[in-house]
Amino acid sequence: MAAYGLYTHIQSNRRRSIALLIGLFVLVYVLVFAGALLAEALTVEAPLDYLIRAATYDLIKAFPFATAGAIVWILIAYWFHQSMIDAVVGARPVDRREEPRLYNILENLCISRGIPMPTLRIADDDALNAFATGLNQKQYSITVTRGLMNALNDQELEAVLGHELTHIRNGDVRMMVIAVVIAGVISFFGELIFRLFFQSAFYGGFGRRRRGGDGERKGGAGIAIIIAIALIVVAWLLSVVIRFALSRQREYLADAGSVELTKNPDAMISALRKIENRGELHAATSAVMEMCVDNPREGFADIFATHPSVDDRVAALVKYAGGHDPGPLALEAPEQQAQIADRSSDEGPWGEPQREAPQEGPWGQEPGPAPSGPPGPWGPHRP
Repeated sequence: MAAYGLYTHIQSNRRRSIALLIGLFVLVYVLVFAGALLAEALTVEAPLDYLIRAATYDLIKAFPFATAGAIVWILIAYWFHQSMIDAVVGARPVDRREEPRLYNILENLCISRGIPMPTLRIADDDALNAFATGLNQKQYSITVTRGLMNALNDQELEAVLGHELTHIRNGDVRMMVIAVVIAGVISFFGELIFRLFFQSAFYGGFGRRRRGGDGERKGGAGIAIIIAIALIVVAWLLSVVIRFALSRQREYLADAGSVELTKNPDAMISALRKIENRGELHAATSAVMEMCVDNPREGFADIFATHPSVDDRVAALVKYAGGHDPGPLALEAPEQQAQIADRSSDEGPWGEPQREAPQEGPWGQEPGPAPSGPPGPWGPHRP
């Protein structure tokens, strides 16, 4: 399970990222063709083959505009996706002065392995979750919720941060952002075409159609509309399936990478047990939740779940990393959670509270009561 920096996984993610971008343009062209077919069917009385030829001609004319639109969308996502995600979840960047505990943990983790440190962000949410975003080295960022900081000790926080660093290193973050961009583009174009269709159909579409082809009405419009709607639905479903088809192995690999970074499988296991069923970010979209450490939103029959269950992930860590599963964990009371950060700052390198060093005598023993009585030849007498 030691999977941090698996070259095959990284190369696979790079190939998938390129394939996803190519798929984005293909789906956009499919939607444009479907929109053109709808427009022809609503305005022209002609056989189906004529309508398809006309829609193909319309696609050729619209090709440069559709390509430019997709590129503009990608550029907007490239430059502003972090701002949009921050607005959704209420996150903001922090530095060492604002969050010394969390910042120092992340910095030490990066220094220990020579990893460039991503930007650190805090989301003021009681949910227990974290996620990474970014498309390149300058953009990478890790967002941690306030609830996670309050509920986890330093070792568990370190494990979660190691999990997110592994996602960055393995290319999972870049691929997920691209998948979210694709879903956004297809949803936008699909909704636009549906709006135009219903507006045309219910506000003067079918009654004023011109004749095309051989001038005879052969019922081609109805079939063309069905085909166009089917193409739109298929394109939208593919954009959704693309996100869900991303291998759920990425979470196992990120867990393993965290263990290799921290050398502490028990910390990763206890962090997952505390996060379990407590990670719901109510303001976040499903796309953002798919980036998180744990996504409690699952599809029917677990077919479209974007994350393996916590039980499966813990079982893998127990089997391959030698961790110990404590079972489901109950969180401490809110007032106790709020004190964890203060207690953690007092912990020593092995997680035990630091105590003041006792005053020792010359042979390592604690001194007894103060000496009294007249001094002897070797110094003061002790009682």
